[in-house]
Amino acid sequence: MVSEITPELVRHLGVLARIQLSDDEVERLTGQLDVIVDNIAKVSEVATPDVVATSHPIPLENVFRADVPGDMLTVAEVLQNAPDAASDRFRVTAILGEEQ
Repeated sequence: MVSEITPELVRHLGVLARIQLSDDEVERLTGQLDVIVDNIAKVSEVATPDVVATSHPIPLENVFRADVPGDMLTVAEVLQNAPDAASDRFRVTAILGEEQ
């Protein structure tokens, strides 16, 4: 397979990304990026329309319990520890002015 990644391309990508790369980094990244591109090409060769794409190699299922309502508290139980209550509601200090 012909190498698509060249040191000049890596330098150009560094300029686009505004990353200053040393000659050693350019050399190392050229090899690493070339391996990545080759591996992607290999995967593309075996990917066929009859193979279903997967996002996870193992089928997943929801492991949470069913969302079933349980016993509910009465209004009296809810308000029993409230510092102030009126008309079956929590009573709080007003935070909005009259204009609201």
